[in-house]
Amino acid sequence: MQVYWRMRDKVHGRRDVREFSVACTIGVPPAKETRMPHIRPSIADKRRAFHKLHESGCFVIPNPWDVGSARYLQGLGFKALATTSSGFAWSHGHPDGGMSRDRVLDHLTDMVEATDLPINADFESGFAPDAAGVAESVRLAVESGVAGLSIEDSTGDASHPLYELDVAVDRIRAARKAIDKAGGDALLVGRAECFLVGRADLEHTIHRLVAYANAGADCLYAPGVRTPQQISAVVAGVAPKPVNLLMGWAGDLTMSEIRALGVRRVSVGGALARSAWGGFIRAAKLMLEQGKFDGFSDAASGRELDAFFARTQ
Repeated sequence: MQVYWRMRDKVHGRRDVREFSVACTIGVPPAKETRMPHIRPSIADKRRAFHKLHESGCFVIPNPWDVGSARYLQGLGFKALATTSSGFAWSHGHPDGGMSRDRVLDHLTDMVEATDLPINADFESGFAPDAAGVAESVRLAVESGVAGLSIEDSTGDASHPLYELDVAVDRIRAARKAIDKAGGDALLVGRAECFLVGRADLEHTIHRLVAYANAGADCLYAPGVRTPQQISAVVAGVAPKPVNLLMGWAGDLTMSEIRALGVRRVSVGGALARSAWGGFIRAAKLMLEQGKFDGFSDAASGRELDAFFARTQ
């Protein structure tokens, strides 16, 4: 007789990652081959591994949008993953930024539970305009088990797209304090959104990033910076803090070239989700507009996907 015990702690109504299951056999001879139970790394293990990745070298941190894509990326051999606010929102029929804090927190918990890898949260602008609200949001995000999270300085207001620098610094400082109060082992990423909101001033962008580093950010990120000259300037400007580079397009830079520029990690934002949507849209339009099914020519094999996910249960 197989008896399965399942234990699950609760944190503020959401699942905590301290969940595990144990199977034991009572009164049944052992099978010839016994599959050893998979020992999941703890949250502390994941966070230590994540910090270690930021100490030297350069790594890719791809952005899955759901449990399946996260597990597949882990199976390919990536060392860490980052969520994507846009990819997650699109999968639920919302525009980027259209998901509530509670739904994002539930998503983070699902992603943490889904894999053995450190998860970096795309935590948008902290779901609050003020420092106190950011601190509370960050506290909840840390409780989800993420290994790191990013806080943006964008307001969502097209007429005033960036927080004033002193306000933005206060928000980063509040996030840092919230992380430290929770144990201090989650990594904080400070994001300067200047290039994404039409303020492509490299000097001002670096000035903001340096201010965020001084306020407690462990890693700096200026999405939209593209050229080798811009990237090198950002890396030099915030040194010795590590830099995240966004590569969400079919650019010419290779990982070896990016590494040579001094970048520590490379993320892709919603690009993987957009690639999946691109294949879906092309196939759907061919069916509707031309009555053709050629869009399935590059589809993944269902048998291979079943076999992959069966191995990674």
